Amino acid sequence: MPEPQSNHIYEMIQVPETTGVRFFTDIDHGSYFPSHWHDAIEIIYMVQGELDITVESAAFRLLEGQCFLINSCVIHSTKCTTPNIGIVFQIPMDFIRLYIPDVQQLRFVLDDPSPDPIRQTKLNRFKETLRQMQIADDIRPDGYVLRFNSLLFEILFQLYHNFSVKVFQANLNQRTKDLNRLNEILSYTARNYDRPISIDEISRVAFLEAGYFCRFFKKHMGLTFLEYQNELRLSRIYQDLITTEDTLQQILERHGFTNYKLFRRMFAEHFQATPSQVRKKSKNSLDLHGKA
Repeated sequence: MPEPQSNHIYEMIQVPETTGVRFFTDIDHGSYFPSHWHDAIEIIYMVQGELDITVESAAFRLLEGQCFLINSCVIHSTKCTTPNIGIVFQIPMDFIRLYIPDVQQLRFVLDDPSPDPIRQTKLNRFKETLRQMQIADDIRPDGYVLRFNSLLFEILFQLYHNFSVKVFQANLNQRTKDLNRLNEILSYTARNYDRPISIDEISRVAFLEAGYFCRFFKKHMGLTFLEYQNELRLSRIYQDLITTEDTLQQILERHGFTNYKLFRRMFAEHFQATPSQVRKKSKNSLDLHGKA
């Protein structure tokens, strides 16, 4: 789902004072957002279409009718290559801590769909609550805040009782340390992605020996640093393809992708289409559905 493009992977969640959370229905005509994280749990419910999600080094495809949860401070990316509609629900950890004081010791797991019929019943109830929140958010009836907040607390109750597992403090401390290091690496890369960054250079940023850095990065990101640089460039190129009229050569030069043969191969692997086909498809989608 669309996230703000920036040179930092940390996303600050802006929430209204009336609810303390961010909830919206998103119509996505095409997007590709590289690794980022936020101090909030994020729930995505796919109303129509599908969405590719990568959480750390694991890839998932969220299908119509399915729900997915990304825990706080977990690095993730999303890719939408065909139009979709989804509910996006972000709950800041500061808000959750007010009502679930031990939330730092918890990890939420949805696993939708589930082979366990009892758990699937709980998942269906959870998704129905999200749909009721969407109705309230769309219609905004008198007393909307009361209705929305009652459903919000129902969601928190269900998460706490049906979809939470304990995590060990030692694991949590190491995860925080690793995340801080990754944040430095990825933020630096995002600021300098349009030029070559050597392993020696980025290793110094991370205060790691070059060999250890390569193992650390591959373990946590699921790809090499060079592969990540090209993924980041590709995400920016994709965004410019569907939002500007610039030529492909202008876009490639802007984002530092100098190996045209590699670009064509990566683009085809990610989108199963050529850049011109993606641009045409995006324009047709906007013409058909309107610029929502």
